[in-house]
Formats: sequence, structure tokens, C-alpha cells
Amino acid sequence: MKGLVLALACLQLAEGVVRCRINLKKGESIREKMRAAGVLDDYLKKIKYDPVKKYSSKKGYVVNQPITNHLDSSYFGEISIGTPPQKFLVLFDTGSSNFWVPSIDCKSPACFNHAKFKPSESNTFTPNGRSLTVTYGSGSVTVVLGSDTLRIQNITVTNQDFGLSQEEPTQPFYFADFDGILGMAFPSLAVGGMPTAVQGMLQQDQLAEPIFSFYFSRQPTYQYGGELVLGGIDPRLFHGAITWAPVTQELYWQVTVEEFAVGQSVTGCCSQGCQAIVDTGTFLLTVPQEYIESILQALGAQETSYGYAVDCEEIENMPPITFTISGAQLPLYPSSYVLNTNGYCTLGIEVTYLPSQDTQPLWILGDVFLKEYYTIFDTAYSRVGFARSA
Repeated sequence: MKGLVLALACLQLAEGVVRCRINLKKGESIREKMRAAGVLDDYLKKIKYDPVKKYSSKKGYVVNQPITNHLDSSYFGEISIGTPPQKFLVLFDTGSSNFWVPSIDCKSPACFNHAKFKPSESNTFTPNGRSLTVTYGSGSVTVVLGSDTLRIQNITVTNQDFGLSQEEPTQPFYFADFDGILGMAFPSLAVGGMPTAVQGMLQQDQLAEPIFSFYFSRQPTYQYGGELVLGGIDPRLFHGAITWAPVTQELYWQVTVEEFAVGQSVTGCCSQGCQAIVDTGTFLLTVPQEYIESILQALGAQETSYGYAVDCEEIENMPPITFTISGAQLPLYPSSYVLNTNGYCTLGIEVTYLPSQDTQPLWILGDVFLKEYYTIFDTAYSRVGFARSA
């Protein structure tokens, strides 16, 4: 695990309301680590044909939590658990709901190079003894449950339930710069009925408002990848109006896509309705299986072992792809959806293998999309807001 350089700045906004920023360094890409280790191709072949199983009054604080990214980019930041605090880097994941970190008892190789929670060193830890398995697209994690004090800057949640991993899949977790995952989807998605960390924050009046929001830098560096704002919205991180979309199912942060266009051509793909999961734990933009061929043709892409390749010299001439959500057009430009890795250019898209809950075609708006749009998750009104990132 690479060292972190931390810079702390807290601002008293009002009585009982504090905003803090912690600048974290950006972790190295897991994709490049796995490629260097010679295991990326086999891993991508293995998961390509597997279903995405993952889709299984004012008080408190406003906390700005800068975050860094993973794989190509997933975003994570620092928390602590226990008394005295034990520090961990966790992936803040709006596409899952369980919260876990590695345990000192974990014997999987993926746990060897990560921070591990030591229950005996926390005088506020309470064991639960119940075990469960949480399944993600990249594999399953077996955890034993316990509870302890969770801290994220000024936010303190006592008796927060969390998992202590006993087994983790070697790939890709061995190559991850984050230690665990803090799921931020709805409680109904949590495996085993486990209370979520967001629930704990809300129930203990730790958030100034019942919302959280994400800003992902378009040009993340090791120093800074973006920010998670807990309990508020930061107007400095976006401009223009906010488009609000109601959540259609309180499992994922799922909204309706009314239309999808490539360039000036309205595809009609979503004329009968499409759904989209807004997921900070997925890097790519995922496309329903039935639409992928026509989209690749429209973008001039060719399928290769490393993804859907395009000519790097043609990026500027490629069309935007536009989602219509709640009547607003949200374009995504080639500078966002084309990934340039050492002069080799691929589309930042893949096929959605997750079956739709209601037969409507399903998209996943991952970090490729979210880099362009400051995204607000409103738990009080079950809605998602999108605004152009600053």
C-alpha cells in the first residue's frame, strides 16, 4: 500500500455544521497492475461471460471527503473504525449496500497487503458471530459481522454494524489500493439485512441534510481524484441547474432513461423506457446487450481482447452520446467515453450483464459518466440529481 500524504482543512459553516476536506493521493490503476502481473487477460476473459452478480431537522455535519480512484478509476477514501481508531481506505460504492473491511483473521492473499481490523485492539468492538457472503461482479467476500464506532472526519457513528472479511477473491482485490467497501445503496439491497453506514449516519443525526454527493475529477491525479460530500451539496463543484430524477426502485439508485442519442441521431432505444443504475462502484458505462452492436457501429469501434478499440486520431471527430433523463439532455463527449492508454484507445463502455428487474433495458452509469456530472443522492426524497461538473 502506497503512503498517503494528508492535508486537513475544516471550515465551521454554522453551529453544528462543519465541512472538512482531506486531500488523498491517487492509487495506481488496478488494470495496469494486473496487466503488469500477467493476469489481466485471463481475469477479463473469466468475468466477461459471468453475470454481474454485484447487483445483488438540521443537525450533524457536512463533510467533504476527497477520493481517489481504482481499476481504471473507482473512488475511495479514508475512514476509521474502533477505539482507538484503526484506519482504512474504502471504496464508496452506490451500487451495493454492505460495509466491510479485512479482518486480522483473513488468510486470503488479497488480505495480505491491506490494512486489517484487529478486534482485540478496540475497546468498543462488539462481536456478532453471524457470517454472510457478499457477491460482487469480481467475486464473493465472506465476512463475520460485528459492530464498532465508525468515523469519517467529524462524523461519528457508534455501534455501526460492519463485516470483517474472512475470505476475499485474489483478483482483483489483491491489486486494489483500497482495503474494503462501504456500500451506499438502499438498505433493502444489503445482504443479510445488515444495517448500512448511511442508515447509521442518519439515525444518529450525523448529517446536516439526508443527502450525499459525488464529484469526480475529469483529470484525476495521485494527489486528488474528487470528493464525496456527506450531508450536503458543494456549489463550487458544479455549475448550472440540477436535474432531479426519481428513484424507480429502492434497491439501487436507479432512474428512468427516456431517450438515448448518438450524435444528432435519436436511436429510439428507450422509447418504451430504459432504466439506469447510478453506480460509483462501476468504472465503465454499461450498455444493454441488445444495443451494443448498433452503438459500436455508430462510433466506429472494433472489438478486441482489450475492449472496443477506436482510432486515437479520430477522437475529436466522434459524436457525443446523450441520455435524456427527466426531460433534460445529458451529453457525454468522446473526451470522456474514450480511454487513451499509452496511445491505445478504447471505448469506456461494456455490456450490461445484469438482468433487468422489470424487463426494461438496463444501463449502468458508472464513473465514465459521473466524471461529467456532479451527482447528488437524496435519501429523503429518493431521487438523484445531476449537474454539470465544474
